[in-house]
Amino acid sequence: MEKVLFRFANQWIAGDTIEDALNSAQSAYKNGRHAIINKLGEYHKTKRPIRKTVAEYQKIISSFRKWKIRGAISVKPTQIGLSISQKECYKNLSEIVKTARDAHVFVWIDMESADHTDETIELYYAFFSRYERMGIALQANLKRTEDDLRDLIKNGAKIRLVKGAYKENAKIAFKSRKDVDNSYIRLMRKLFKESNEFGIATHDSKLIKKAVSLSKRYPKKFEFQMLKGIREDKKPDLIKKKFVVSDYIPYGTNWLPYSIRRIKERKRNILLLGSSLLQSQRV
Repeated sequence: MEKVLFRFANQWIAGDTIEDALNSAQSAYKNGRHAIINKLGEYHKTKRPIRKTVAEYQKIISSFRKWKIRGAISVKPTQIGLSISQKECYKNLSEIVKTARDAHVFVWIDMESADHTDETIELYYAFFSRYERMGIALQANLKRTEDDLRDLIKNGAKIRLVKGAYKENAKIAFKSRKDVDNSYIRLMRKLFKESNEFGIATHDSKLIKKAVSLSKRYPKKFEFQMLKGIREDKKPDLIKKKFVVSDYIPYGTNWLPYSIRRIKERKRNILLLGSSLLQSQRV
């Protein structure tokens, strides 16, 4: 099973090293796309892997100009100390943001399981007040997200809207695909009406089509964000229509938990991955 999963995962994970990630980002840039690099690994509870993660993000940030890449990074709070304490996480994110400020690089804060939603939003507010080139992911499957989105928009936040990949209790999360999609559309409509800088992170053709339609009615600064290696059929078409497209590029050796979560997130991902794999073999 692990070998089969690796064959699929190899399509959307750049490789083990920073250089693999930068090579993938450079390839995306040559094809007219931006890049968002994420180091795999989360829930670190000892300082050694945390320090290594911080150092790697700083190296990536400092490498974008040399590699001639239009790029951003995306950080999970639990990979830089939140599993130890908020204080530890703040300290490490401060180092990353200082490097990003010097290099004028955008920083996304990934959203993890619902256990960390409040802490992650607090973290974002604390840093966004000092560094505006920051965004936060919100998950359409959580019932609380409509309220969170309203408050964040009022404060000028930059949002990445995702469906949500974590298994959550039915009391706090929508469970059916229909309910999640309906939530995504409601939230996306609010972004187009009331926000002005955001990311529509989906591979779903129906939601992409809806975003294109909304953009005609409410012209805003936004981008489509998709995993590296998925919807390679759709990305060139969006770029041709003058939309900004970013590849979300994970890298690192801890690919298995991430890959299983991506597949469990929506059964549709298996079909999209299979399609992308077949396309790559035909080239």
